[in-house]
Order: sequence, then C-alpha cells, then structure tokens
Amino acid sequence: MAGSYRMCVCFTRKFKVTEAGPPPDVKEAFFKYTDGGTHMSAEQLRRFLVEVQGDGDVSIADAEKIVEQVLQKMHHIAKFTRHTLTLDDFHRYLFSADLNPPIRDQVHQDMTKPLSHYFIYTGHNSYLTGNQLSSDCSDVPIMKALKRGVRVIELDIWPNSTKDNVDVLHGRTLTAPVELIRCLKCIKEYAFLSSPYPVIITLEDHLTPDLQVKVAQMITETFGDMLYCPECECLEELPSPEELKYRIIISTKPPKEYLKAESGKDKGNKSQREKDSDDDTWGKEPLDLVSDQEDGDVSDTDTSEDSDNESQQPGVSAYKRLIAIHAGKPRGGLKEALKVDPNKVRRLSLSEQALEKASENHGTDVIRFTQKNVLRVYPKGTRFNSSNYKPLIGWTHGAQMVAFNMQGYGRFLWLMNGMFRSNGGCGFVKKPEFLMKVGPHGEVFNPKTKLPIKKSLKVKVYMGDGWHLDFKSTHFDLYSPPDFYTRVGIAGVPGDVIMKKTKIKEDNWTPVWDEEFTFQLTVPELALLRIEVHEYDMSEKDDFAGQTCLPVSELIPGIHAVPLFDRKGEKLNSSRLLMRFEFVQD
Repeated sequence: MAGSYRMCVCFTRKFKVTEAGPPPDVKEAFFKYTDGGTHMSAEQLRRFLVEVQGDGDVSIADAEKIVEQVLQKMHHIAKFTRHTLTLDDFHRYLFSADLNPPIRDQVHQDMTKPLSHYFIYTGHNSYLTGNQLSSDCSDVPIMKALKRGVRVIELDIWPNSTKDNVDVLHGRTLTAPVELIRCLKCIKEYAFLSSPYPVIITLEDHLTPDLQVKVAQMITETFGDMLYCPECECLEELPSPEELKYRIIISTKPPKEYLKAESGKDKGNKSQREKDSDDDTWGKEPLDLVSDQEDGDVSDTDTSEDSDNESQQPGVSAYKRLIAIHAGKPRGGLKEALKVDPNKVRRLSLSEQALEKASENHGTDVIRFTQKNVLRVYPKGTRFNSSNYKPLIGWTHGAQMVAFNMQGYGRFLWLMNGMFRSNGGCGFVKKPEFLMKVGPHGEVFNPKTKLPIKKSLKVKVYMGDGWHLDFKSTHFDLYSPPDFYTRVGIAGVPGDVIMKKTKIKEDNWTPVWDEEFTFQLTVPELALLRIEVHEYDMSEKDDFAGQTCLPVSELIPGIHAVPLFDRKGEKLNSSRLLMRFEFVQD
C-alpha cells in the first residue's frame, strides 16, 4: 500500500507501507528451536510454546493444529504440501491477535464461592444513551452493556405520567423515559449471550405499592424460571456464580423500607426529596459526604410504628419475595453501616466520595464488610457528562460492584474494561485471597500498609502494525506518514502506578521500537498493564492511535500480539503491537 501526501500545489510525496521484518528476538527463537534450519516443525513449535510461551499443557496435536491454522490464514489454501513454518510464517503467527493473544479467553477461576468473593462488572444508570441530564433512555445501552459482558444492570423505576404504569428514567432530569417492560425484555434476550453467569438487576425504586405489585408481575412473567427467588426472606450467605448460572437476580430495598423512608420524607425531610432512593444526589454537592448517604435512610431490619405498613398493602409481599439481595443502610454513621450481621447479607451503596472518606478512616471495616456483604460504589452526582472515576479505590477495598457509566469513555473506563477481560471476560473476577483472608485475631488486610515488592514485570515493545488498514493515509498527518510512540505503564495500588514511553518513530506506518521496560509490583493481583499508542504532533495535541488495558495476573509469558481498541473500547480491526512479557520474582 502506498500513501500520497501533498506538500504543495505541484509536489506530492509518496510513501510505501512496507511490512517490517521479524525482530531479533523472534529470529533468535526461530533459529534456536529449528537448530539453525529454515523450517519449524510442529514438535519444534511445541517446544517453543512450552519453554518460551509458558504453555505447559500444549500437545503435539495442538502444535500441528496451530501450524495448519497459520498456513491456512497466511497462504489462504485449504491443502498444502508442507506442514512446517518458515521464519515469516512463525513471525506472522506470533503477530496474530487471533492465534496468539496476550491473555486467555476461557473461564479459569473457581466459580463456586459466594458472590461476595468476586468483583462484578457493574453498570450505572444502564439505560442512558448519553449524559445524565438530558439524554434519551433506551434499551439499546442495556443491550450493548450485556453484549460486552456487564453483569449488573441498574434501572431507576418511576410511575409514568398517568401513574398507571412504570417507566425507566433518571428522575428529576430532562431524560426521556423508556418503558420498564421494554428494558426487562431486552435483559432477557441479551443476558447470557456473552456469559452464562448471573445478571443482577439493581432497582432504584420510586414506586407506589400498587405499582410495585405491577412490577412484581412484570418481572415474574418476563423471566419465569430464570428468576432466582430465595426460599428464606434474608440470605445468610450469597450463592455462588456457578449455582446461579443463567439466573436473573433482583436487588433493591424491601418495600417496607420504601414506605418508612417515604413516611420520613412526608414529615418534612426536605433533603430526602432531592435524593434518589439509594444514591445519586442531583443539585448542590453535599458538604458532609457520609451524612449524604445515611441521613434519613432506614435499614429493613429497623423497627418502628410503620413496620406493619407492609401488611396494609395487599400484594406487596409478592414484590418483596423477588428481592434476593436486600439493599439498605442502618441508622447512624458509616461505622454502623459497615457492621457485619452474621445472620444475613445485604448490599450497601456509597458514592465515590463517601468511599474515599471511608477508606481514610474505616479502611479495614470496609474490607471486613465486603468479605460477606456486597458494596456498590457509584459515580458522584456532578458527573453530568457520564464521566467515571478511579476504580482501584473500590477494588482495593473489596467492593464488588464498582458501578460505571458504560456509555461514557475515557481512561478510567479503559481500566474497568481491562479488569473484566480477566477470567475469560465472563463478568466475574475472583477477588485476591488477601482481601478475603482473616487472621487468628480477626485482622484483615490494611490497604494503608506499605508492602514490599512481590514481583517485577518486564515488558518489551517490539513493533506495531495495522494502522494503515484502520485509518486513512492522511488521518494522522496530511503531509507524511505518522510518527508513532507507545506509552506503557501500570494502574494499581498507589505505590505501583507509573507510566513510561518509547522513542518516537518518524514517518512509519509499521514502527519498530524494540524497547524494554521493567515494572516493580507490590500488589500484582490488582495491577493492570496500560498500553496506549499516540502519534506525535509537533504543533498540536498528539493524536490517539489505540489503547488497551490488560490484567497483569492474566498475562501469558512470552511473545504475543496485543490488539488495540479505540477511545470507546471498540476493537480496531487490524492495529496491534508485538510485545513480550516476563515475570521475575523479587
């Protein structure tokens, strides 16, 4: 492929896109395992896969299949006379994102522990198509989220304009509503396309008892046997993802809590009228982040003169029976909210700011709470443009549901997508053991403790290719081929965070960097490898050319092709990097 770049009215420069040859490490590996020969047999490839790529389970039959796939893909022939790879075939195999990816695509973690033992891919206001104030509500973002692997869908449910049916919308904003039944049918259709593990629907309930009865009927009729309804009112321990395969789970506040909260509002608690039932505050940002989350909220375990209201509302018990994971906050401060009840589990929601405050003063209490219960963290109310926040604070404290605006985009969402590439992209990632461990005297992990370096990760960036297929020849520069560089770094606990970058390779669609970086990690279990490619622009802001984020704990050692994604997280068709990963124990 040749690109033409106009220099002036009468002069045009032409550049031909040439394929870069194999880097020295690839040549060295090929000649080592072929004993200096020109062709690599399936057995020689198997030895390479075992010794360099760390694939101890590969058989000779597996290697033969790879050779066959490479020859079919590279030479487009169904039958071939040779069953060996040349150096170019070997290089192209290593540089194929389909045949040689950097992480596994199968579920490989233990899925038999209670739900509280897992990070869960969680959406916030899952029905919004854009910003938080005026975008349309639709089932399309729900479909997109489920297809991407999201396992927790949030729906804010309100009476419709005639008060006889239920809509989904972001209350007290200009967002246009969508009917609840449409969202439920969408969830049923797309819930298990990307993963067999359960989908949890968190309801922000703003309904009257008669409409709650209607919702119970809608949910029951839509999901039928897919719906998980526990036999007892309150679970002592959450079931496992394995037990809940292909099931739908409802999580919200029980009805009587809604009635008591509404009663409190009617008595003049004006601040509550400005709040959603479980979280988001719209309007002036509160001064006291903790009280914002807890004043006026009543746990479903509390007793008061209103406690018999439930029996006065016929049919509401049917709605309550559908709730598998009870949400609610006890009276009092944050310390009280984080108390663990040995006889039941519940879900607690905290804003990103409230979690930050909790992490400062009650970090170990948060971790102890999340060992048994579910903690949901959600974006602060002033993120009107559907931006997101740092997810690592939540994960470091064991929060299972770090809720994100999936319709937004940006670096924090790249991290979220990266974390949930783990475990085959099934939407559930087992929390590291140190977050679940309890010492002989009840002690738990303290996120503030300074930790020693556990291991080092060596990352070598060899080369890149594919941009000339994904972008027009003048996309990056009107007058010459692009000047690419790669940024590589770690997102994780504060002590592990760092970014480095390669040199700039000028005027080249197929840049070769051949640079190595070393990252020392104290908590590799929560570390994410950040990779971004940019095009250097002397006069303006550098152009974006692709990104990805990979869980360090999932990286396969050896030389691999790393596919790149656009700003919105959609995979680019051809753009990719050739990289090498090596772990060194410290």
